[in-house]
Amino acid sequence: MAQLVLTGVGQLVTNQPGDGDLLGLLPHAAVAISDGVVSWVGPAASLPDSFGDAAVFHCEGRAVIPGFIDAHTHLVFGGSRADEFARRLRGESYRDILAAGGGIHSTVAATRDATFDELVESSTARVQRMLRGGTTTVEAKSGYGLNTADEVRILEVIAAVAEANPMDVVPTFLGAHVPDEGVDSGDYTELVITEMLPAVASLAAYCDVFVDEGAFSVSEARRILRAGDEHGLKPRVHAEQLTHTGAARLAAELGAASADHLDNATPDDAQALAAAGTVAVLLPAVSFSMRSPQPPARMLWDAGVTVALATDLNPGTSNVESMPLVIALACLEMGLTPEEALWAATRGGALALEADDKGRLVGGAIADLVVLDADTYLDIPYRPGSDLVWAVVKDGELVHQ
Repeated sequence: MAQLVLTGVGQLVTNQPGDGDLLGLLPHAAVAISDGVVSWVGPAASLPDSFGDAAVFHCEGRAVIPGFIDAHTHLVFGGSRADEFARRLRGESYRDILAAGGGIHSTVAATRDATFDELVESSTARVQRMLRGGTTTVEAKSGYGLNTADEVRILEVIAAVAEANPMDVVPTFLGAHVPDEGVDSGDYTELVITEMLPAVASLAAYCDVFVDEGAFSVSEARRILRAGDEHGLKPRVHAEQLTHTGAARLAAELGAASADHLDNATPDDAQALAAAGTVAVLLPAVSFSMRSPQPPARMLWDAGVTVALATDLNPGTSNVESMPLVIALACLEMGLTPEEALWAATRGGALALEADDKGRLVGGAIADLVVLDADTYLDIPYRPGSDLVWAVVKDGELVHQ
């Protein structure tokens, strides 16, 4: 028996594609939920009588979409880099700020100085805001510890946040974010492989590496990611963000779950990612914040690459928690259509996190959904900055209205 029925749905986005319909739209629909799983979807007029005893949530003609899945964040961090942001706006380059002691290393210092409880509190506040904004699953990376003890501590914070909140939080180990200050990248690579990975293997689902100038080379990343795989951590890759390094093709070679950023990806990279089934996680809020060219979303999509969208929530280059804003940026600045952007922010994110039962509203899917305070999903990119989330259902439970 259904335990909750959503009725009065003016427009339902199922993400079950039909002929020429990427989003599988259903007008005048209803959704029945049992034990946290979608048990029936269809026209409201066809709702089976067997669901008559379920609790009813009337959407009053509003649109309903799958919950947003934010597949790339740096959720746990201490401190603020608002001053650095202002300095960039006044004309200072990121490299100059980094040389003066700012950048990622200032966040590392602030994160190390914060207590465990302080990090849990600040991260929980972010998660709760994101949940109210319609995000029902979030990936969360370490990477602001850069030593074994602090990387373990960040992943333990992520676990504590996941335990205390209804949102699903997927942990990723990013000890290979940049080398710690004063440490050679080769020596740091050995530390990650020999000490960090054994210590974090039980705390993470994925291993990520930032491949770029000033971070790690393709050969160093290959060693780290293969070692991570031996510990049961599937690869993800920060690829082709600041320069073109060959990291996208490394992600394809290793069968990585995702290659993220891809600002400098080429058609050859797209061909390799499409063939490997590696998801391209694009982060338009970063380029928006940094005032730099956007990733080639249109090229990647048209090449057959599975595309996801994410916030890249972090204190330095994208202090953004809103997936609706990311959708608007993907349409207005990256060239995706509203249908493609919404799909990438829901189903695409699910595929990036290898969660086949999420990101769509069909029988057997996890019942994570958002009721918009609008009668169509088109209002998401059409009204950027508006609070369009009227209600959020997570695992079949109403968690925000």
